Amino acid sequence: MNNVDTRIARLWFGLRNNLSWRPAPNVRLSSRTVFRFVQIATIAVFVGRAWQHLYWDAPYRALLWDENWLRPLVEGVLGGDWGVYVRTSEQGIERWIRGTGILYLLCALAAAVGAQRWRKPVVALLAIGAANLLLLAALYYKEHFWQAGQLIEYTLQWGSPVFLILLLQTKPPVEQLIRWMRIATALTFVGHGLYAFGYYPRPVLFVEMTMSILQVSDVGAAGFLQIVGILDFVAALLLFVPGKLGRVALLYCVIWGFLTSVARLWAHFHPAFLDNLLLQWLHEAVMRSPHFLIPAAIWYAQRAATVSPEELDAG
Repeated sequence: MNNVDTRIARLWFGLRNNLSWRPAPNVRLSSRTVFRFVQIATIAVFVGRAWQHLYWDAPYRALLWDENWLRPLVEGVLGGDWGVYVRTSEQGIERWIRGTGILYLLCALAAAVGAQRWRKPVVALLAIGAANLLLLAALYYKEHFWQAGQLIEYTLQWGSPVFLILLLQTKPPVEQLIRWMRIATALTFVGHGLYAFGYYPRPVLFVEMTMSILQVSDVGAAGFLQIVGILDFVAALLLFVPGKLGRVALLYCVIWGFLTSVARLWAHFHPAFLDNLLLQWLHEAVMRSPHFLIPAAIWYAQRAATVSPEELDAG
């Protein structure tokens, strides 16, 4: 290779290195760890939702049996009879729900495999799964009389596969991805806080779990949940504040997100009914894993930006 060729080669490699995203070593380590957090969160939400759809139920009838929305389509476009449609559509809805459960299992497998091979099919499957999770959130939103808190509370659940797609496909800078994770976390905790505080009718399940775990009266449980709702709002705001306050908010989200997930198991635990506990409540806890894993990913990425690679390895 002559001198001209050598200079051209050096110029080419220099341009390629400058145009591609090559983070500093500590950010590179952070991005790998963030990927694992997001990957596990995505697997968990898909597995939990798959169990719900395969064994229990999902609110698709809130849409498919809405007479105001569907009757014009059934009778005006398809030429059918609304009463006949309602009586005969149950089996089809059940098949749709079970099929969606199978889809979620495939999405969980795709998230576990990653994109070492078959990148395009994996990303496509994750995108379909994320879209279905967003549809599910919209159905719960409709079923709960268009309460905005119900919709935004699921942001981290449908957002987890979206974050994984971004990490698999485009490899955005960690800082840009973390910004969207903060927003998703804030929305989720605001949604939870609106119910805990009592802005919307407080779910009976919230009160019953609090009474069971803390051994307090319904009045005490309501007071505790109201305080928690305020803390959820404060944490959601402080997530965007740099420094110690932001780190405290993240730590709160990690701890409280974990506790609200395992509370489904804790509140209903009884040794004599362990099989029922696992059957009915395990998936409820698993599907909420993004509520603490995504804040944990943010916390780790933030920590990685302030320490050396050696300190991260030691930690």
